Amino acid sequence: MLSMKTITSSQRKQLTKASQSLNPIVQIGQNGVTDAVLAKIEASLASHELLKVKYLEFKDEKQDLSEQIAVQCNAVLVRIIGNIALFYRPAEKEEDRAYGIIPQEN
Repeated sequence: MLSMKTITSSQRKQLTKASQSLNPIVQIGQNGVTDAVLAKIEASLASHELLKVKYLEFKDEKQDLSEQIAVQCNAVLVRIIGNIALFYRPAEKEEDRAYGIIPQEN
């Protein structure tokens, strides 16, 4: 089984603060987490590093679904606030990293 990546509480706080001005880019609706949704999340993480995903449906399962997305996209689930999940994955090139946070394997 793949493990989730983790960050420290101070890193989590830094990313949460940085995300306050962001709008959700991806929405999870009636079809759930499809391959198309995962592809959109992958592309968004690759270009933005920090991403908000809004749950329009599946609100009761958002914790489990968010953890699965994090594992499948090799990202960190920073936190869930209301029906919005915040994900982070550092850019592949070190010079492109905006936040300077490197997650650790669990």
